[in-house]
Amino acid sequence: MRKLPNPSPDYPTSDKPSYPDISSRLEENLKSIEGFFANCKDLKIYPWNYGQGLEHSAFTVYFDTLTKTTVTNFAKDTLQNLVPHELGPAETVTIKDIVHYFENHGIASPNVELMSDMQQAVRGILDGKVVIFFNGWPKAIAYFALDVEQRQTSEPITEPTVQGPHVSFIESLDRNIGVIRSLLKSHDLKFEYFTSGEKAHRTVSYGYLDGVVKPETLEVFKQKIKGIDQEEIIEVSYLEEWVNDSNYSPFPQVRYTERPDTAITSLLDGKIIALVDGSPAVLICPGKFIEFFTNSEDYYYRTIFSSLIRLIRLAAFLIALMLPSTYIALSTFHSELIPTVLLLAILDTREGIPFPAMIEALIMEFFFELLREAGIRLPRPIGSAVSIVGALVIGQAAIQSQIASPVMVIVVALTGIASFALPQYNMAVALRILRFPLMFLAATFGGLGIMVGFILIYLHLATLRSLGEPYLDSLAPLDVKRLRDTIFVLPRRLLVHSPRSRHLHKKSAGRKKS
Repeated sequence: MRKLPNPSPDYPTSDKPSYPDISSRLEENLKSIEGFFANCKDLKIYPWNYGQGLEHSAFTVYFDTLTKTTVTNFAKDTLQNLVPHELGPAETVTIKDIVHYFENHGIASPNVELMSDMQQAVRGILDGKVVIFFNGWPKAIAYFALDVEQRQTSEPITEPTVQGPHVSFIESLDRNIGVIRSLLKSHDLKFEYFTSGEKAHRTVSYGYLDGVVKPETLEVFKQKIKGIDQEEIIEVSYLEEWVNDSNYSPFPQVRYTERPDTAITSLLDGKIIALVDGSPAVLICPGKFIEFFTNSEDYYYRTIFSSLIRLIRLAAFLIALMLPSTYIALSTFHSELIPTVLLLAILDTREGIPFPAMIEALIMEFFFELLREAGIRLPRPIGSAVSIVGALVIGQAAIQSQIASPVMVIVVALTGIASFALPQYNMAVALRILRFPLMFLAATFGGLGIMVGFILIYLHLATLRSLGEPYLDSLAPLDVKRLRDTIFVLPRRLLVHSPRSRHLHKKSAGRKKS
């Protein structure tokens, strides 16, 4: 978890500044505001007068970078909107009238808030509110006027859509939750909020479907995020370290999505989703192994095609994990397993290569990972062009200079393409990590090393848990009925009797009886 750097000793700061009470004297309140927001050039403070003869004073404070307030006559415009008309025009209103109304009748407008302490006022200003202090009243009035440019809803960037809704989440927490509620209209959908960090004050929310999520899983999740309100959460991925059962495992234990339909499907499956204000991604937990090969679009196609796509993804997983190590083991230790014609072709291409297969694979894997990162970090218009041209140039140059054989270039290319076929990027990252230990085992012990590495990976997966639930759930222990929505996608009418559907039908029947 990334934390804020320690302040320099030359600039002493306080982790928890002391907030005075709002004073009935306007000068003291103005001094407190100027002290809290010293050197903030975008803070606007406007003193103004009202009442008969302009004998009463007040001041308005807000950030003009957060609000687009264009009020010029505060005595007329502001009071006319905040104070009821029965008190008379703004020119005759007194401080006693304002205090009497707000103290006895409260706030009538949902956009107006009554603040009783300076900490609340400071937080309100930082949240994009316009705060008004009156002389002779130890309270303040604030109204919400946040107007910050936001990205418009567009198609998902990390999860391109072929068929299905072309809508993605954006950086607004309220809008993201509103999209989910508009598509999942159930009173069982619950969202809980809390604010995290002393500096960032980011709003974090997590949602679940009451009656569908397992109570023990929800309790484990709440226990894990206990104390996270003290951390500076900038993006939703910061929560992953708190939610994970094993932070040192290469396999991801949570999923991410930018698609509302994926988030809703996960809620219906009993998952917990987490959102952070300012982040367009949604965290889904607990994440299980087989779920990283599924996609919400699998249910938009016919059964045969969706099942074929999932089989291709599983094949891509094995290729991305084991193809380089398998080639190293066959070419180094088990050449008798290769057909004679193919073996002669491989030997012919390797003639003149000064490195063993292991070093050759490491060199090509290094260049491929370098090109992958360069393509991601470069600007989008030139990133794809550089990665494609770079791969062609380096591959051709490596073959002509006899640093790598054509077969090794093909193996590395197929491995990279297979990793791109996985729906979840964090699972592809896990394969990039595990591929190298398997290559070393294959170069040292041949096929036996690959077998040992595969067994160790399987043992790790069998013992790994996500929010207390087995990571290999739905695959082990083997249950044919539970496989109908894992490796294969059966027709929806046969999925009615899935565990999720049985739970929903049972809950619905119980409500009808009651």
